[in-house]
Amino acid sequence: MSDRAIPIGESIDLTPPQGMAAGWLELLHDWVITVDHKKLGIMYIGYALIFLLVGGLEAMLIRVQLAVSNNHFLSPETYNRMFTMHGTTMVFLMGMPIIIGIANYLVPLMIGARDMAFPRLNAFSFWMTAFGGLLLYYSFIGGVGLYGAGSAPDVGWFAYAPLTEKAFSPGHTTDYWALALIVSGFGTIGAAVNIIATVISMRCKGMTLFRMPLLVWLNLVVASLILVTISPLTAAQIMLEIDRYLGGHFFDTQAGGSAIVWIHFFWIFGHPEVYVLVLPAFAIANEIIPVFSRKAIFGYPAMVAASVGIAFISLGVWAHHMFTVGMTSASNTFFVLSTEIVAIPTGIKIFNWLATIWGGKVRFTTAMLFCIGFLFQFLIAGLTGIMLSVAPWDWQLHNSFFVIAHFHYVLVGAITFCLFAAFYYWYPKVTGRMLDEKLGKWHFWLFVIGFHVTFDFMHIPGLLGMPRQIYTYEPGRGWDSWNMIVSLGGAVQAIAVLVFVFNLVWSYSKGTVAGADPWDAWTLEWATTSPPPVYNFAVEPVVSSRRPLWDLKHPEDPDSRYE
Repeated sequence: MSDRAIPIGESIDLTPPQGMAAGWLELLHDWVITVDHKKLGIMYIGYALIFLLVGGLEAMLIRVQLAVSNNHFLSPETYNRMFTMHGTTMVFLMGMPIIIGIANYLVPLMIGARDMAFPRLNAFSFWMTAFGGLLLYYSFIGGVGLYGAGSAPDVGWFAYAPLTEKAFSPGHTTDYWALALIVSGFGTIGAAVNIIATVISMRCKGMTLFRMPLLVWLNLVVASLILVTISPLTAAQIMLEIDRYLGGHFFDTQAGGSAIVWIHFFWIFGHPEVYVLVLPAFAIANEIIPVFSRKAIFGYPAMVAASVGIAFISLGVWAHHMFTVGMTSASNTFFVLSTEIVAIPTGIKIFNWLATIWGGKVRFTTAMLFCIGFLFQFLIAGLTGIMLSVAPWDWQLHNSFFVIAHFHYVLVGAITFCLFAAFYYWYPKVTGRMLDEKLGKWHFWLFVIGFHVTFDFMHIPGLLGMPRQIYTYEPGRGWDSWNMIVSLGGAVQAIAVLVFVFNLVWSYSKGTVAGADPWDAWTLEWATTSPPPVYNFAVEPVVSSRRPLWDLKHPEDPDSRYE
């Protein structure tokens, strides 16, 4: 690559003088007040990783409790808190921040910009998100609930009314839950506005919409979806607080309110939220699979159209969570059909990924292995989703462990696998060091084995009738052995995550020096140093195709340009 075509800057050493506390304080101060999109992206990701470990610990406590029948390792009250905090943490404090952090770091680099459109809004959005998470977990100290002081929220991550009304949830634990998500929701909305403005207005010369990397396209779609979906959740939480303190009676069934209204508001957010999380996972696969297959993505226009189609259709599927609440036959039929239709654009994506791999010179790096695992597991998740879209089948399995197995196949089998792939692929860009591939392979195989032992077998107690919200169960129901297997699989996953964390820390100082472009890739983030300078590019890049860096490195290759 010619430095004259896309100039690169010098990386900046952020290490303070050794042995000087003042240097570390100055470094900390720089990070706290920063408006640099790269630093904010790293802080989003670090924040999410902390809550990944916290949420994972809560999951392990749940699995220890359910490993054997008649277990009293956790009390019913503590189990409800762990159940609530695990779900809330993984969706709102891990999933949302990490996808926003990745977008924060990569989108400006990929479109040849020097920063986000609104740097101060970017910083404000992060600190609002961070404060929301801290507020939620402060409930362990300051919360006062039905069981006394130090009570975390215990109403489930969906907080169904009327259990969240003052009569059934006294004290302030539910208020911590609602207020924390309102605060973090404002941060998420700010981030979404910033991503949209950045993509629309700050692309470098020559980068038309249909020359943008697919990761940028999908983050534009996701940011738009966030604006539509966070609003009803925030409105419902405000209505809940009005109910609890101002006598609003929106969800108070004894005063003419409707608990079903809460369910509608929550799932109008809750099911599109799945796509808010999974579309960025698709975006990661869209960038990694072509690089390690040595082929351009198959069917770029179809991939863009499918992404927009998924986002649009996802807004009309929420009530498949509500087949058992007594809707009309016409309503049930509509949501059955809309849920099945969303599989069509999703299937297009799967076939396009497979077509990209087919005939390619595949390199089985750790990042590629995680993407291949994602393809297999997301297919299974989609098939079980189609099963649950059929109202009579859903009637039998609603709120059973079959449903938990299904959505963990999406949240872990698809999203988390792609996030791990992203770490192995872009960690060299962020740190200038390669993650260790041997440790990466250990991480992959341990995690994939633990995942399948956990969530494959979790379907079975669900089919045998095990409800999802019980803290223990009687022996002799056929659930004991399956729950023990599931819990052991969870322990294997935990070991895999510890290997990953060790790899992150060890490679930061001991990893192989990466260089600017260790993967021989073709998008603009690899055109600058690793890590990039504060200003990203000394001169704004000029692009003429979807693979600008590849064109510069291989001008003799006629197949390298895709208009």
